[in-house]
Amino acid sequence: MKIAIACPASLPATQFGGIMFLAIEIARESTKMGNEAIVYTTDLDFANNAKVFNRDLPDDEIVEDVHIKRSHVWFKINLFFINPKMYLQMMRDSPDIIHTIGVRSFQSFVSTLVARKKNIPLIISDQGGLTTHPDLKNGGILKRILYKMQTPMIHFVINNAAKISVANEYEKNIFLNFCSESKIEVIRNGINLGKMKTQTVDFKKKFNIQKPFILFLGRFSRVKGIDVLLKAIKNLKNRPEMEDLIFVIMGVDFGFQKEMFRMIKEFKIENKIKVLTNPSRDDVIAAYRE
Repeated sequence: MKIAIACPASLPATQFGGIMFLAIEIARESTKMGNEAIVYTTDLDFANNAKVFNRDLPDDEIVEDVHIKRSHVWFKINLFFINPKMYLQMMRDSPDIIHTIGVRSFQSFVSTLVARKKNIPLIISDQGGLTTHPDLKNGGILKRILYKMQTPMIHFVINNAAKISVANEYEKNIFLNFCSESKIEVIRNGINLGKMKTQTVDFKKKFNIQKPFILFLGRFSRVKGIDVLLKAIKNLKNRPEMEDLIFVIMGVDFGFQKEMFRMIKEFKIENKIKVLTNPSRDDVIAAYRE
């Protein structure tokens, strides 16, 4: 079976996080089962943000046993990446089924157009708060306008989906506002233990961490609650139980890094925090393994 998997980003852009890795793992496991699985995505490159698109990345390559086809992003609005060539790639390849991840994405819109044109099943996943994301109410005016404009597109994608794969009951309840329960399947996220190996032998030694640590790993974005974490550290820093602990904050800049460093300095908590920007996948896994 020819399976098309659509996602806003793929390797090497590991900073994009969860849905990127989900697409990669689905493609890898589908290929192992004897299918021809291809990830259709943008040319987002590895960087300390989600703004660097690289025309020099191959349009078509196999990375870590995953077949990836990229197309260049003409322009972006926040995390809405416009890469029209993806439509031509998918139409030309004629997949038997499409699985798109990230319902608010341009890639899901394109996938829906192709599925309708080819009359093939469309599977959708979101892996997040489709209607409950904090930016929907608390984001800047441009973000909120964009999200409002996306509403007809979201209905278009969901209405044309044959099945909706959700990770838990929370996400299922979100989609019940758009469609019947019969369309939704709960498929919990797994973990590929084979990918938990790392070349970073001693994480604490590499980064000169002398004490036990509490780890925060994620995008440097206000919606991830980093501001709340920093305020908590400020309030707790002088407690006896905090004397032999530090906080390690690892991630990439999604608009909050400058403010994060300002808060750390203002709260005088530099000695309680170690910030690691733009970490490699090896270092991320090593931090988890400590």
